[in-house]
Amino acid sequence: MSTSVPQDFWIAAPHGRLFAQRWPGRDDAATIVLLHDSLGCVELWRDFPARLAAASGRVVIAYDRLGFGRSDPHPGRLGFDFIAAEADQGFAQVREAFALERFVVFGHSVGGGMAVGCAARHPARCAALITESAQAFVEDRTREGILAARAAFAQPGQVERLSKYHGDKAAWVLGAWIDTWLAPEFAEWTLDAELARTTSPTLAIHGERDEYGSVRHPERIAAGVAGPATLKILQDCGHVPHRERAQAVLDLAAAWLASVE
Repeated sequence: MSTSVPQDFWIAAPHGRLFAQRWPGRDDAATIVLLHDSLGCVELWRDFPARLAAASGRVVIAYDRLGFGRSDPHPGRLGFDFIAAEADQGFAQVREAFALERFVVFGHSVGGGMAVGCAARHPARCAALITESAQAFVEDRTREGILAARAAFAQPGQVERLSKYHGDKAAWVLGAWIDTWLAPEFAEWTLDAELARTTSPTLAIHGERDEYGSVRHPERIAAGVAGPATLKILQDCGHVPHRERAQAVLDLAAAWLASVE
């Protein structure tokens, strides 16, 4: 089967079905699981999963968290512990459905924080951790970026752009991102506790011009994990390196994974 053709899966979960896609690869290497950003979904990874499977030779799985993309609607509001909780919620359902005994977690933006939580929750099963543009705490730049996005999405027709990917759930997706990150109750959130319990080899990738977080985030991730860490800052790159510098991210991830497993 060509690595460019994924298989679709629907996974039963306690509060609704999760949608996932799987790109084939070697059976003898740890599967890479992708965790998307705050407005993301499987489709918004575009061709990156297929290219990552081809570059690494590994199976790649991407899934829509509950409330996003083609997964069922979320029944309520996100809790302020939603980043750490994903390890025991959607990710746990995906891991069980695909019988993943050993895996690599690769997360973008808030998905990077969730990937840290998954690595911390499963130290014996997580072969490696890759964070891309992940936030490690609530920074002024993060809040300013979200405030700017909130103003942009207030313009006519902007929320409808999200509907292409999230359907009737678009308003919930936008609110879940903005309302959570700007809430006073979330202001003191950090990844520090999960980082301290992360023993997997870690690669922290970040764009020097990331509009949602400075390089203090990957520096804190690399310094905070309990295992070996590699920090890579991509020059002339913003918040979405896998789109803005796709080949650089693919080459970096594939070479680094080959070196650690």
